Amino acid sequence: MFKLAPSILSADFSCLGQQVAAVEKGGADLIHVDVMDGHFVPNISFGSAVMKSVIKCSSLKFDVHLMIENPDDYIEDFVTDKTEYITVHQEACRHLHRAVQHIKNSGIKAGVSVNPATPVETLTEIAEYADLMLIMSVNPGFGGQRFISSCLKKIEKLKQFREDNGLGFLIEVDGGVNLGNAADIVKAGADILVAGSAVFGSDNIEKQIMLFKSIF
Repeated sequence: MFKLAPSILSADFSCLGQQVAAVEKGGADLIHVDVMDGHFVPNISFGSAVMKSVIKCSSLKFDVHLMIENPDDYIEDFVTDKTEYITVHQEACRHLHRAVQHIKNSGIKAGVSVNPATPVETLTEIAEYADLMLIMSVNPGFGGQRFISSCLKKIEKLKQFREDNGLGFLIEVDGGVNLGNAADIVKAGADILVAGSAVFGSDNIEKQIMLFKSIF
């Protein structure tokens, strides 16, 4: 059974606490936190203060995605007792192994992400150290983009690599995930689906989460 991690990037920040509570009530598994710096990606989102502001609104764990330059400098800001994953980008880390170890030494599970044009083969040397591999299925920076269908092959390759090498990392997919393509993404090998506008753009967030969770 896959896990669903709604991305608060697409939430209504005027009632963020209520919307986070709604996704938990609907059956979501994680809260996905997209952090953007306007340098690594062409958009600015929010920092750790926003994430920490919803701690009391939900018992769900945080799945933090650092789409920023020099992520090592900010890892500690996102370490809380509700942080389960912190993911950094392969493309943003000059010393990726060091960044992964920094996360794990902070008591958090470590993830590594790649953009749509980055081959999954670039992850082979870090795979045994990571708890999560995140495949971006849109070019990062903005919510509401269309899923890049060629990323299904990347998910399949990564799943096969995991099986061939007896590794235990989870595969997460972020970008353009909706009710129309979620089944195909899970069949390709995804363990965690990130959905933003497909969840928070709904008139009934709780019902939308339930629809996602009923796919399998």
